[in-house]
Amino acid sequence: MVPSPLALLLALGAAATALAEPLRFVDCGSIDGSIQEVNVSPCPTQPCLLHKGTSYSINVTFASKIESQGSKARVYGEMLHVDVPFPIPEPDGCKSGIQCPIQKGHSYSYLNKLPVKSEYPSIKLIVKWELVDDQDQMLFCWKIPVQITS
Repeated sequence: MVPSPLALLLALGAAATALAEPLRFVDCGSIDGSIQEVNVSPCPTQPCLLHKGTSYSINVTFASKIESQGSKARVYGEMLHVDVPFPIPEPDGCKSGIQCPIQKGHSYSYLNKLPVKSEYPSIKLIVKWELVDDQDQMLFCWKIPVQITS
């Protein structure tokens, strides 16, 4: 029996949806905003396997509880409860998909890249991603487990 084009389309749609499934994350102190969804792509399973020399897309949907002129991202690799700063190409949230000034009650899609450099060690750690407002308060903070691999 040959599958119908509709059956194939439905199967492909289900597979694509499975790949784009939101991540399970830990909220680590969102005060001035509330996280609705976190996506890291590609990351079909957790912990996310981050391959050296690859860049990953980050998409965080959140709602702001405050007004803010701007926002700034800070990213850390958490190892043994110590936060090690992790450089990202664009720390300015207003240049990362967020329409500034940020308005209270609005939802935003924050978009950024997480580059995994070839010189990083192959280890398991927690990625901690913060976005702070212009008063240095947390718009969002989330954590996910990752494993850096060759």
